[in-house]
Amino acid sequence: MRRLPLVPLLLLVSWLAGGGSSAAQAITYRGFVEAGTFVFPQNTVTDSRNLVLDALGRGEVFVRPMAWLQLAGGVDLRANSHDQVDGSWRPDITDRGRLRPRLSIRRLAVTLNRGPLTLDVGKQFIRWGKTDIVTPTDRFAPRDFLNVIDNEFLAVRGARAVVELGLNTFDGVWVPFFTPSRLPLLDQRWTVAPGGVEIDPVDDGQAVPHGSQAGIRWGHTGGYEYSLSFFDGFNHLPAFEPSFPAGAVPPVLEITRRYPLLRMYGGDAAVPARWFTAKGEVAYFSSSTLASDEYVLYVLQLERQSGEWLFVGGYAGEVVTARRAVLSFAPDRGTSRSIVGRASYTIDTNRSVALEGAVRQNGRGLYAKGEYSQARGGHWRTTVSGALIRGEPDDFLGQYRLNSHVALAIRYSF
Repeated sequence: MRRLPLVPLLLLVSWLAGGGSSAAQAITYRGFVEAGTFVFPQNTVTDSRNLVLDALGRGEVFVRPMAWLQLAGGVDLRANSHDQVDGSWRPDITDRGRLRPRLSIRRLAVTLNRGPLTLDVGKQFIRWGKTDIVTPTDRFAPRDFLNVIDNEFLAVRGARAVVELGLNTFDGVWVPFFTPSRLPLLDQRWTVAPGGVEIDPVDDGQAVPHGSQAGIRWGHTGGYEYSLSFFDGFNHLPAFEPSFPAGAVPPVLEITRRYPLLRMYGGDAAVPARWFTAKGEVAYFSSSTLASDEYVLYVLQLERQSGEWLFVGGYAGEVVTARRAVLSFAPDRGTSRSIVGRASYTIDTNRSVALEGAVRQNGRGLYAKGEYSQARGGHWRTTVSGALIRGEPDDFLGQYRLNSHVALAIRYSF
């Protein structure tokens, strides 16, 4: 397991600089324990499990020994009834496993702030872009797609420097260790195989690239906002190399995951108006990897806040300039060429509802998610949610039509 030796070194130096006195340090923490239940009414070809139980404990600590220095650390502890969590208790910081780690270092970073400069070093969450649901320029944000519809972001290990000069912001990122998105498990319902074909995965350790990634982003704020960005690295979503071994009966499809080289040239903008805020984001993706497509992703959306309501709606589009991939997993592209939207309503300080969805422009796929959340006291929260998925088998969304589900989560926060 690779480590970041700079982070514990800085922790020690900052503690010594503070004289080891806890009284001089501002320490805050937060966390929660959550138990969740997912119910899938329908069976799939690869998965007849209709009830999945999940448990997550998360704790984060923030220490500020000096006004210009902050240390942040966080851990996750997981359990699952459907073999989605690794059985090892060894702390994991890489997030490269096919399964979710039982004990993971979710965050471990040092933040230094001096004048216009903010420097973050360590495992951290880096987000770019302005649009919702589909965010083309967000290239340092791999996700956990064990559940394709209900996914979450993964942190990356690297350094980020942000310089603010008046209305302009310059953002530079360097990530020496590659973190791929976690894919659906091949023997579970979020992997859909072609009819009559068995999938035999090939774990190729060399498939995960070991080079570094870098990006820069310039942003301008004022009456309206806009930015330009550039990324040079790897696609955190894989392309697959398929092969059919000779003589196998029934036929077996062997696949190897590859993470293509990727360059992204992008921009985004937000323009407020009287009735709504117009947002746009576009990115062009090129690759020197022969088995990788080249394409443009763009999003045009309108956003409006009205009392306790927040409305977001627009269109996500794609233009393929070079089609070379044989087989890939790309939820961002799979949700493109769609009308997308989100609405949320804050009922009161304890209750809220939210709706989100996407409908393909050709009508061959759609999904809709709904959520109701209610807090009780200062610590407890119950969330009931559901997802409806429909469409044709050859559509990215439609292929998951048997995965509509409802979920219940109970959380205790501290």
